[in-house]
Amino acid sequence: MEAKSFDLPRYLAVLPLFQEMTPAELQRLAEGCRLRRLARGDNVFRVGEPCEEFHVTVMGQVKLFAISPAGQEKVIELVGPGNSFAEALMFTGKPYIINAQALTDTLLLSVTKQAVLTEIERDSRFAMRMLAGISRRLHGLVHDVQAYALHSGLQRVIGYLLRDLPEDSDDAAEMSLEDAGFPTPCKGDVKPAREVREVRVSLPVSKATIASRLSLTPEYFSRVLHELEGEGLITIDKREIRIPDPTRLARYQLQ
Repeated sequence: MEAKSFDLPRYLAVLPLFQEMTPAELQRLAEGCRLRRLARGDNVFRVGEPCEEFHVTVMGQVKLFAISPAGQEKVIELVGPGNSFAEALMFTGKPYIINAQALTDTLLLSVTKQAVLTEIERDSRFAMRMLAGISRRLHGLVHDVQAYALHSGLQRVIGYLLRDLPEDSDDAAEMSLEDAGFPTPCKGDVKPAREVREVRVSLPVSKATIASRLSLTPEYFSRVLHELEGEGLITIDKREIRIPDPTRLARYQLQ
């Protein structure tokens, strides 16, 4: 995909934040955007740099991370295609408080603060959509903090492997009931046979990066994966993980 031939208004139109905008609004917004190709390891921004735009990962993976005084890295978020970051900070007028770096060859879309403010002045509904997007990100971060505080390392790894399971699937519904503490049917209970559907998970980045994202050491993360594989719950082939029965995997963390 060549950046010069990239249809910015069309791409913006499929992002949740901009779906309700008219073609004219999309065209104006596109004029305040820029596309960048980043190689693996290239910085998007660093702590202390001015924040005058927010970003959307079009292709590739971006790592948001902090560095401790001792030099230890903590991955805060992994931002894949179609997801945005730095929206909230852009409105504060303060510099970046974390770092962002491309983990793979990445195509990045950056939207300037001025372009966003112009559209907010034209239509207040645009501000509401921005707030909704920021709220979703905050909700996700709060969920992460709860997981780190209340869930074991095993539960975090299993939760990560099952993160993309559709919420309306039978497996997801059954897992939700179990997580809420509802009893599973006894042997004498009548229950329709459940069709087992295999799930395949492709790790987008290195195991060490995912471990940092889950607040685990790389060694512990690998140990949990091998434990799950030993129990027949997953099969590992480099970065691809096959889950024969997602519900059985979810139940394992409750034992």
